[in-house]
Amino acid sequence: MPEMPEVQGLVDFLAGRAVGHSITRTSVGEIAALKTYDPPIEALKDAEITRVSRAGKFVVVTCRDDLHLVFHLAKAGWLRWYEKLPTTLIKPGRSPIALRVALDDGAGFDLTEAGTKKSLAVYVVRDPADVPGIARLGPDPLDPEFTRAAFGALLADRRTQIKGVLRDQSIIAGIGNAYSDEILHAAKMSPYAVAAKLDAGEVDRLFAAMQATLTDAVTAASGKPPADLKDAKRRGMQVHARRGEACPVCGDTVRSVFFADRSLEYCPTCQTGGKVLADRRLSRLLK
Repeated sequence: MPEMPEVQGLVDFLAGRAVGHSITRTSVGEIAALKTYDPPIEALKDAEITRVSRAGKFVVVTCRDDLHLVFHLAKAGWLRWYEKLPTTLIKPGRSPIALRVALDDGAGFDLTEAGTKKSLAVYVVRDPADVPGIARLGPDPLDPEFTRAAFGALLADRRTQIKGVLRDQSIIAGIGNAYSDEILHAAKMSPYAVAAKLDAGEVDRLFAAMQATLTDAVTAASGKPPADLKDAKRRGMQVHARRGEACPVCGDTVRSVFFADRSLEYCPTCQTGGKVLADRRLSRLLK
């Protein structure tokens, strides 16, 4: 799933390439992806793009103060950019393309989604806050106003595992499964640590790890075209999606815990005092 650093990379790319150009055509390839009807998507025709920004994992393409194209790429979505947009006809329901956007210079982009579970979402709204997912977002972790004190206050009364807290978009916006693994590894903290039970030193360490990990990832994504962002993300991972490999810090074997539709990765030596966390799949089999 694209997370805040990759989404920021897409925003920076579109800001440099699409701002100042007008949308000449939109083609919907997956009807279920379009979540709004007022304004209609046809309202984007001939609208000039004036700004591209990010809200959590959402991309906001602003055409004027009261018209915004907003999209969330979900788990398996991506943006495919073309300097010369293909002229092939999109057949709804028979293509991975959820939306095609054509610009006045012949360039444009497709929003695509792999797999059968379709979660990519597209909105045309008068105000980005009209998108329910944006209205619920917590603070951005790299916002200068999001201080160590603000972070500590968010954790103080949350008697839930820190991995879940970091991934909860209503608490902190933009962090998903991959970067929560990376942040916890950098902080040398178990994903099962209870947020409210962290002492001041642990909160300091976690906040510093979050800031450093995300800042480095945003820097790595900066200036890269969409086609290169996924590989840049993979190269930067220390533990996420590296099950069975050696931890780059201590050399121990990176382990996984599997859940219904995802897994987490961690290093036992760095994060759990050498303890190997129970694999949920095996635990179910033993019941």
